[in-house]
Amino acid sequence: MRTALFLLVGGLLLGACLLLGRLFSSNYPGAPYTATVAFILVWLGISAANLWVGVAKAGYPLADELPVFLLIFAVPALAAVILRWKLP
Repeated sequence: MRTALFLLVGGLLLGACLLLGRLFSSNYPGAPYTATVAFILVWLGISAANLWVGVAKAGYPLADELPVFLLIFAVPALAAVILRWKLP
């Protein structure tokens, strides 16, 4: 359930970043690219913090948490790259 919630939050954060990039694109043409890069960096930090909590606080081994980290980070980040590539 926690993984699904993180994926949902990643999608919502991606939508917010894409919206901000679109809103600022009239004054700053590079805003969509900057919003995509900012999302990926922020999402990497959030995903890494989740990995740290799972290993340090919950006591899961790194080998068990690493696939979850990759799933949580890669799905929204890949969606961001694909949407940036497909959307004008």
